[in-house]
Amino acid sequence: MADQTVEFKSDVEAVDALAQSYNLLRKEIGKVIIGQDEVVRAVIISLFSNGHSLLVGVPGLAKTLLVSTIAEVLDLDFKRVQFTPDLMPSDITGSEILGEDRHFKFNRGPLFSNIVLADEINRTPPKTQAALLEAMQERSVTVSGVRHTLPSPFFVLATQNPIEQEGTYPLPEAQLDRFMFNIPLDYPSYEEEIEVVKGTTTIQDYNLKHVLTGDQIKAFQQLIRKVPIADNVLEYAVSLATKTRPQTSRATDKVNNYISWGAGPRASQYMVLGAKCHAAIHGKYSPDIEDVQAIAKYVLRHRIVRNYKAEAEGVTEEQVIESLF
Repeated sequence: MADQTVEFKSDVEAVDALAQSYNLLRKEIGKVIIGQDEVVRAVIISLFSNGHSLLVGVPGLAKTLLVSTIAEVLDLDFKRVQFTPDLMPSDITGSEILGEDRHFKFNRGPLFSNIVLADEINRTPPKTQAALLEAMQERSVTVSGVRHTLPSPFFVLATQNPIEQEGTYPLPEAQLDRFMFNIPLDYPSYEEEIEVVKGTTTIQDYNLKHVLTGDQIKAFQQLIRKVPIADNVLEYAVSLATKTRPQTSRATDKVNNYISWGAGPRASQYMVLGAKCHAAIHGKYSPDIEDVQAIAKYVLRHRIVRNYKAEAEGVTEEQVIESLF
């Protein structure tokens, strides 16, 4: 089906439509996902900002259910890939097979979807990780010298289990940098868990409605880039990123003491985009410093590397990021 252009009379009308769509999304997702409001918000922001996200949480926190619910509400094609030590790049990108007509044809892999859940990405060898991360960056895959463009919109959500690290292949910092957000999932509260158990131990028909189409999402992704930002807010975002770099003129004492490597320029870019989207989904036509602060932890968490002193003293990335504010 050919893409249809979604047009608004003005950017103000478009921002209003985005804020309304966001509230509808939250309402529909809330039929299935109890709590996790910050996680849902962060995932939607990264989607509208045309970025990818890494979900970090212990098993059983409904990561897969969250992603599949978002895909259904957004009326997008969804594929889940369970990453294992024997998974090969061709298992996710696709491969050429010999057809009945004695000619090779390309058999598309699960990456050819709008939303891809890469479950336990650190369980698979670096070669397969690299194939996924190349697709995330280039929005295409190359097989037998032929380039195949991935569907649009294209959004990868990868998950990691922070507990079991034995027999895993941790993503290098350069590859982690490809993810816009690092989103931690925590246990639900006591009251939320009661609601979860009630809902999952009975027969329920959630009757989810489609809120947005792929064309509308692409229109909103373009809108985010057009949202104006004041110079002082942009400079604040860049300042946050530069403060994380130890032994530089802007580095704070806490960064010099506890960080061995700081965030690169991509962090500044993602903080600006994320702040624009955070403002827009809340009905604001331009972001302020509070919008930058609201998403900064998701952008910076996986881009700063603690040193041995931080690990010995139990200083976390979150504590360092909070000190920057």
